Amino acid sequence: MALLLLTAHALTAGGFGLADAALVLFFALTMPWSVIGFWNATIGFFIMRFARDPVAVVLPAVARLRGDEPIAASSAIAIFVRNEPPDRVIRNLETMMREIEVAGSAERFHLYVLSDTSQRETAETEETGFAALAEQWRSRIPVIYRRRIVNTAFKAGNFWDFCERWGSRHEFAITLDTDSFMTAGAILRLVRIMQADPKLGILQGLVVGLPSTSAFARIFQFGMRLGMRSWTIGSAWWQADCGPYWGHNAVIRLKPFIAHCHIPVLPGNGVLGGHVLSHDQIEAALMRSAGYEVRVLPEEELGWEENPPTLIEFIRRDLRWCQGNLQYGHFLLMPGMKFVSRFQLAFAMLMFLGSPAWIGLLVVGTLALAFSPTPADFIRPDAGSALLAIILVMWFAPKIATVLDVLTRPPLRRAFGGGARFLASVATETIFFILLSPIMWIGHTLFLAGVPFGRTIGWIGQVRDDHTVPWRQAMRQLLPHTVIGLGSLAIVAATHPAAIPYVLLLAGGPALSVPLAVITARPAFGIALARIGIGRLPEETAPPRALTALALPAVMAAARTV
Repeated sequence: MALLLLTAHALTAGGFGLADAALVLFFALTMPWSVIGFWNATIGFFIMRFARDPVAVVLPAVARLRGDEPIAASSAIAIFVRNEPPDRVIRNLETMMREIEVAGSAERFHLYVLSDTSQRETAETEETGFAALAEQWRSRIPVIYRRRIVNTAFKAGNFWDFCERWGSRHEFAITLDTDSFMTAGAILRLVRIMQADPKLGILQGLVVGLPSTSAFARIFQFGMRLGMRSWTIGSAWWQADCGPYWGHNAVIRLKPFIAHCHIPVLPGNGVLGGHVLSHDQIEAALMRSAGYEVRVLPEEELGWEENPPTLIEFIRRDLRWCQGNLQYGHFLLMPGMKFVSRFQLAFAMLMFLGSPAWIGLLVVGTLALAFSPTPADFIRPDAGSALLAIILVMWFAPKIATVLDVLTRPPLRRAFGGGARFLASVATETIFFILLSPIMWIGHTLFLAGVPFGRTIGWIGQVRDDHTVPWRQAMRQLLPHTVIGLGSLAIVAATHPAAIPYVLLLAGGPALSVPLAVITARPAFGIALARIGIGRLPEETAPPRALTALALPAVMAAARTV
């Protein structure tokens, strides 16, 4: 409320009119994510810095473990694949399975490759590759490959088919996506925690980005690494036993999942009806409603995922999440659901529903500024500067918390490549974040505008290999973003050019979206960043044995850092 009052006060410079009221409303709609992010980061920072065992604070079961308890439960490892070459998946699985065997727990695990592939050639490659994997591991870890011909209910339906056919054979299921990788140590740790606490229904491991030579993925996941730990620890503290499930790199207790977590088909035939696209948070809410805890283990060594290598692929994935999260509205009033679970669903929706408000701030703010005699007649300089400072602190709070933590811990500084390289990476990612955020807000807004007319994204495979983005493709897909960004800057340049630095915060990214997409997709640029250490992750400084076995190009490039 104080921020809204400050906003209203800042806009009274030339009187308070209809445009000013619209700006206050738009700002109010953007607030939930910023405020919650700030408090998650603040809580997380204090736990990280002052708790003797930060993980045990948010997951008490950890304190009861020695770490060498025998694995007694039978666990399925379920990996979901769809329309992507299987080579990388097989490489990751072989590394993981060898580690499980070395740990002496192979007899307690069973691998299920759950395919929803619809492309004929990819399906044939899958069948050949996974048949060879099954033959190779026949006497050690059983492997079952199953491909559905009809992909009912998307990924949730894929897993539900597994539950109906094989779920009764196992106590737990470890879920992996095509781009997931977990070490045997991480899997065994999660299983041991589940064994020690029969009240746990879902245990979600923290997922970080796999070292990448894509410039886009590299900078993006460095930013994720900065913000995720404080955010996750802070949110895990207050969400407690109503924690998140992100659909992969987690362990599920199968019996209650099968009994309580089947997602109904939504009424209607439109984009928001039918089978649910984003299943994970709903399953977490249903598991908690059934009396079982859902918690997160905020440790960064548990597992990795590959992020999209280009801005175009990133937008495509993000819009699929946008469509799926909009369907959560059907579940907000479901009987028996915990309040925190309802909040999580609403919060996930606001992640996308707040985007049109940001674009409203840009468009309405630009026009209101243009029609003001001077910038001082549009917004009070003192209150406006204070408001901008507060917004930036709230935006960057999760990352600020981690930056402070890293800079005050010499081993962490060295893990990120040293203080100078770390700060250079932070500066690069900060500029990248400011450019990327409004690009995504425009993408969400355009998608939401098309929802009433039946626009849909669907569930398709992703391109994960580094690849170039041609200028023509970037212009075709990012033309609306460019027009909005350049249009706003042109209006301000023609009326009040002194205000351009402020407008750049929202308009700069869209204006530069095409060159950003093209340049950050160039493999040579990504390799150069890896070699000089921009976006350096601890896994590149001292690669875990499992990642060394994957022979990742980013890890090898980091070894040749100049």
